[in-house]
Amino acid sequence: MDYLVLTKVQGAFMGPISQVLGWIMNGLFQFTSAFGVMNIGLSIILFTLVVKILMFPMTIKQQKSSKLMAVMQPELQAIQNKYKGKKDNDSMMKMNVETKAVYEKYGTSMTGGCLQLVIQLPIMLALYRVIYSIPAYVTQVKEYFMQVVYAITGTASAEALGEGAAANLMQFATDHNITLTGINAIGDLTGVTGETLANKMVDILYKLNPAQWVELGKAFPGAADVIASNSVAIERMNSFFGINLATNPWEAGFSAAWIIPVLAGLSQWYSSRLMMSNQPKSQNDDNNMSAQMMKQMNVVMPLMSVWFCFTFPTAIGIYWVASSVFMILQQLVVNAYLNRVDMDELIRRNVEKANKKREKKGLPPQKINQNATASLKSIQAAAEREQSLREQKMERTKKQVEESSRYYNADAKPGSLAAKANMVAKYNEKHNK
Repeated sequence: MDYLVLTKVQGAFMGPISQVLGWIMNGLFQFTSAFGVMNIGLSIILFTLVVKILMFPMTIKQQKSSKLMAVMQPELQAIQNKYKGKKDNDSMMKMNVETKAVYEKYGTSMTGGCLQLVIQLPIMLALYRVIYSIPAYVTQVKEYFMQVVYAITGTASAEALGEGAAANLMQFATDHNITLTGINAIGDLTGVTGETLANKMVDILYKLNPAQWVELGKAFPGAADVIASNSVAIERMNSFFGINLATNPWEAGFSAAWIIPVLAGLSQWYSSRLMMSNQPKSQNDDNNMSAQMMKQMNVVMPLMSVWFCFTFPTAIGIYWVASSVFMILQQLVVNAYLNRVDMDELIRRNVEKANKKREKKGLPPQKINQNATASLKSIQAAAEREQSLREQKMERTKKQVEESSRYYNADAKPGSLAAKANMVAKYNEKHNK
């Protein structure tokens, strides 16, 4: 599947979600504009906060599922160890049956934890789509760009734009190395006309940094005045604490914009630490492969955040930082809530919900285990007994060695030739009896 086809599939799938999120972004920009503040950076932060609040119930469910998985992990590992190295079909079927039984006992399923992530993924992709193309969703911002489109094409409306009307703008983008690929495909304008073409041209213009706006005025001298007046307003809206949101920090060179990627990495790293701190000790066991992978991801992902925020427009970085900061605050609330959750009560409710689904399918109910976490305690108790037996055995061995050394080194300085000779004599004496 080539890039264009993939983009069309993504557009058809995420379009409705992006539209809803776009309405939220537009509403927030209008809200701040009512107070005389027309700033895209501020709107992105408020937009991030609203989305986090809307997704909070889903986040709670996901974290509950993660905590439940941590409780189940010792039992699942015990099953895996039981069938370790057994690859025959019979053993694999038995392992699957026993694993499924554990999930049923806790009232969850093998895909329960993944479902929340699957639901959130298209929302996150649509969210990036909105931030990457703010003017496409915020009408007040788009108006400034449309004035430039009309000026450089010599038209008075979007409907008047015919195929090829953007040829000069496309050439300008090529000459100035403006990337026309990304989350939205804006480089292929074949057969594109009217409102659709206008939107594509706006997407291209939204990628321009302040220096490129100056060059655009030189490339279209007849529209220079319109470009200059509108670019000032656009730059003002696109500036956040002196940082232009259309420029990626790496291209901008060493500047204040570099703070954004660094903050993105640090905030995501701390957010990951908070999330891990809420997991029971068993989930952080050094022998737990999934826990080890999670620890590695908690290092890799912040580093990837830094890299992405250096190469993407700063607007994406602003979202990334705001998202991580809100996630930290959200995680503190979630941790405080989950620390008060009774796991046995959570399991009981899960089983009741599962039984309602089983009833609809005509299946018998799964017995509710009033203290399902007892299995975990039993496994932990068995491990403690095994460890205690090992320690007792080591202590007995140590005492035997000490008693033997005292017997053989009696009446001689330990380590001397006399002690060694005495050891041989006593050994013979002891074994000749």
